Amino acid sequence: MSPRIGLDLPTLLEAATELADQQGLESVTLASLASQLNIRSPSLYNHVNGLPELRRLLALKGLELLLTKLDGAAANLLGDEALMAFCRAYLSFSREHPGLYEAFQRAPEPDDTELKQAAALVVDRAVQAIGAYGLQGDAAIHAVRAVRSFLHGFASLERQGGFGIKLDLDDTFRLMVETFIAGVKARRNEASEGVPT
Repeated sequence: MSPRIGLDLPTLLEAATELADQQGLESVTLASLASQLNIRSPSLYNHVNGLPELRRLLALKGLELLLTKLDGAAANLLGDEALMAFCRAYLSFSREHPGLYEAFQRAPEPDDTELKQAAALVVDRAVQAIGAYGLQGDAAIHAVRAVRSFLHGFASLERQGGFGIKLDLDDTFRLMVETFIAGVKARRNEASEGVPT
């Protein structure tokens, strides 16, 4: 095995990303990464302080890439179009980078300011996407949690082969988002008319 010349952190993360996306996050170990890079495992400690830091860096990279994708998809859109674009971009990211997607599903450690800020930016984009429906404060957070839950559920089921019936998944996805939008609008209308919910 010939050693990898010029290894740096971006190269290491690119290799770890490839491994995670192709074989799943659990396949990313220091040994498997070293093997992929044709180096000895101890050499990785020149760049990362063990597996937990490597996975944290993958989570951070995933959030940054997701944010870029969300911003590109929803630029200059409002209302239903903005929320639909947000949802499609989120699902598209989970399909393109299943390993990175998996890496940022856990809430950051309380003292991890950098990771918390990156996650907060994604939440902020979700709040913006539902902003046209007049949801604020706790109501907006509940709606964002609902969006995240149905997006994550769909992405996870799809990745695990949970949809066995031969019916177009993109049609199912569109119907799911449209149903959520209709529900949010109905609740907004009830609230404006003073109807108890």
